Amino acid sequence: MLPLKDDIPSYKKPIITPLLIGINVIVFLYQFSLGPGAEGLVLKYGAIPYNVTHLRNVSHHVNFPIPLTLFTAMFLHGGFLHLLGNMLYLWIFGDNVEDRLGKFKFILLYLVSGLIAGLSQVLISPKSTVPMIGASGAIAGVLGAYMVGFPYAKVLTLVFFGFFARIIRIPAFFVLGFWFILQIIYALPSLGVQNAGGVAFFAHIGGFLAGILLFYMLR
Repeated sequence: MLPLKDDIPSYKKPIITPLLIGINVIVFLYQFSLGPGAEGLVLKYGAIPYNVTHLRNVSHHVNFPIPLTLFTAMFLHGGFLHLLGNMLYLWIFGDNVEDRLGKFKFILLYLVSGLIAGLSQVLISPKSTVPMIGASGAIAGVLGAYMVGFPYAKVLTLVFFGFFARIIRIPAFFVLGFWFILQIIYALPSLGVQNAGGVAFFAHIGGFLAGILLFYMLR
């Protein structure tokens, strides 16, 4: 399932949501401009579990506290599709959460969800030397907040049936609940596996649950 649009209008024009999208796009364009040098940027500013647990960067000299990479990693992406998917979800669901919480609380939910998402993956694979990058953990927090804040909102969703596809309206609690269940299913095989590349599913799980809790605390 691929969400395309929801049917809940914002009472106020969103500011933080498009700002976050803009920052992520600008950072990605900078990454892209570096060519092969982008790998060094990822190793320096990506969140590497081993570095976080040992409080030192074993591959690059950095002049800032290693735990801050849990924040800088939120604005790096591994490719155009990685960026596009994350920004699509943030664009669809972020404006309503921002509208409900207000700008400051929305930023707080976004960043704290991203932090908890990163720590969740670190706890699962504390010795991993694979960099974690991407806004998906923070955006998972936005998805969790949206699911409990607007459970019956209708989401225009592209659903695939084998080789065929159809666009239908589905309640948000089903779309996002199904997404969360998939993260759990995909995460289980990586339990106990260090240095596994690919998607940090436990970061998605941690971010989603953090978003739900933070939404209740902040609203």
